[in-house]
Amino acid sequence: MHNPGIATPERFPAQDRFADGAQFIAGRLTKGTSGRTHAVVDPATGEEVYTYELAGADDVDAAVAAARAAFPGWSSATVGERSDALHRFAAVLAERAEDFARAESLQCGKPLKLTREFDVPGTIDNTAFFAGAARHLQGQSAGEYSGDHTSYVRREPIGVVGSIAPWNYPLQMAAWKILPAIAAGNTIVLKPAELTPLTSLLFAQAATDAGIPDGVVNIVTGTGREAGERLVGHPDVAMTSFTGSTAVGKRVAEIATATVKRLHLELGGKAPFVVFDDADLEAAVHGAVAGSLINTGQDCTAATRAYVQRPLYEAFVERTAALMETVRLGDPFAPGTDLGPLISHVQRDRVAAFVDRARGYARVVTGGETPKGELESGAYYRPTLIADAAQDSEIVQSEIFGPVLVVLPFDSDDDGIRLANDTPYGLAASAWSSNVYRANRATREIKAGCVWINDHIPIISEMPHGGYKASGFGKDMSAYSFEEYTQVKHVMFDNTAVAAKDWHRTVFGDR
Repeated sequence: MHNPGIATPERFPAQDRFADGAQFIAGRLTKGTSGRTHAVVDPATGEEVYTYELAGADDVDAAVAAARAAFPGWSSATVGERSDALHRFAAVLAERAEDFARAESLQCGKPLKLTREFDVPGTIDNTAFFAGAARHLQGQSAGEYSGDHTSYVRREPIGVVGSIAPWNYPLQMAAWKILPAIAAGNTIVLKPAELTPLTSLLFAQAATDAGIPDGVVNIVTGTGREAGERLVGHPDVAMTSFTGSTAVGKRVAEIATATVKRLHLELGGKAPFVVFDDADLEAAVHGAVAGSLINTGQDCTAATRAYVQRPLYEAFVERTAALMETVRLGDPFAPGTDLGPLISHVQRDRVAAFVDRARGYARVVTGGETPKGELESGAYYRPTLIADAAQDSEIVQSEIFGPVLVVLPFDSDDDGIRLANDTPYGLAASAWSSNVYRANRATREIKAGCVWINDHIPIISEMPHGGYKASGFGKDMSAYSFEEYTQVKHVMFDNTAVAAKDWHRTVFGDR
C-alpha cells in the first residue's frame, strides 16, 4: 500500500508506480508475504511517505527461483546482446533521471542538488561503463605450456547472486551490485535497506523496461534478520555481495561460509585526512569540510580523522570551524540547502551520543547540537568539529556515520602515517602536500583501498572501490569489479590425439 497525499507529486513524482508493492520478482511488483509492514519516512520532516508489506522467506525463495530460471537464457546471451540491453538501460535511466533524483532525496534526505549532480549521473555513467565492459568478458590464451597441449582460460558467470545494499546510497549501491553481476551474465536478487527501497525498485523497473529479461533483476525488501539472512544462506545463491557495517559483515560471512559461497564485502571506514605542513591550507580546509560532510557524513569514505602537522594545526582548526559554520541546513528540495538531515532520528541520536561522550575528553569547537525552529521535526544535526581527542578515544577509533570531523596534531611525517593507519579500517584516505615525494610516500604506506592526493571523495566508474583490513575485500566499479562476478575455468586440448595414451603409459606402464 502507499499513503497518498503525504508527499506531494512534486517531491515524489513516481509514487504511483509503487501501488502494487515493494517486491520486484520476475519482472513485476508484488506485495510482501511476511505479514508485517514498514514505512518509508522522509527524514527531513519525520512524515511517512510510503508504507509497504515486508518480504518474508517465501518472497526470497520466489525471487531466487525467478533468478535461477532466468540464468540459463541470460548467461548464454552473447556479450553483444547483454551490452545492447545495458545501453538501453542507461538510456531509460537518463529519461527518468528527475524521478530518481527526487525519490532518492525524499527517502534519504539528501539535497536535491546532490542527487541531481552526483547520485543519478554517477549511476547512469556506471550503467554505460558496464554496457561496454560486457563486451570484454575475456579469457586468456595460455599457449602450449605442456608439450602437445594448448591451454586457455574461460571467464564464466557464477549463477544467482544475492546482494544486500545499505541505506546511505541506495541508488548507487544497487547499481554497483546489479550492473557488474548482470553484465557478466549472472542473475541477481538484491535486498535494499528497508528504510530506502524506492530507487532500487525504480532501478529494477527501468531494467525490465529496457528489455532485460524477467527474472534477471529481482528486489526483495525486508529486514536483515528475515529476508537478508534467508538470501545469504540460500542454497541456490552462488555469491553474496554485502555493503554495510563491519559487525554485520562478519555475520554475513558466517552465514555464507556454511554453503561455501563466493563472498564480496564492502564494510565500514574511518578515513584519515593527513595534512602535511607544506599543504595548501585553504584547499585542505575546503577539502576537509566537503569530505567530512558529504551525504551528512553518512559515507564510509568520508573524511573523519584529520591529522594536521603541528605548524598548521591551530589555523586548520580555526578555519575549518569557520567554514563549517557557513554550511546551510534545510529542506533537501530547497535550492539553497547544503546539508540535509541524517537518515533517521535514531541515527541522529546515535551521532549526538558520540559527541556528548566526547565532551568529557575532547574540545567541541563548533556544532554538537540539533537545530531548533523549523528543522526540529527532522533528523538534523549541525556540522561538528572536535579537537584535541586522544588517538585511542572512541571518537577517533569508532565509525560515527554523521557530520563529525575530529582533528588531531602530529609532528613528524612518520607520526602522521602511523596515526593514519592506527584503526582497524582501511577503506579510503587522503594526503595533502605540495611535495611529490611526501605524497608518493603516503600512497605507498597508508593502508587503504583508495588514497587521494590533495582531494577527498571523488570516484569514477573506471577505477575500483574497496577496502583493506576490517573494511572488507573485493572491489566495486571498474573492470576489477566485473571480474569479481566471474569464475575462471582452465580448458586444455590434446593437439595430437595420442597424448592421453602416452600419459597412461607413463603412469601405468605398457599394458
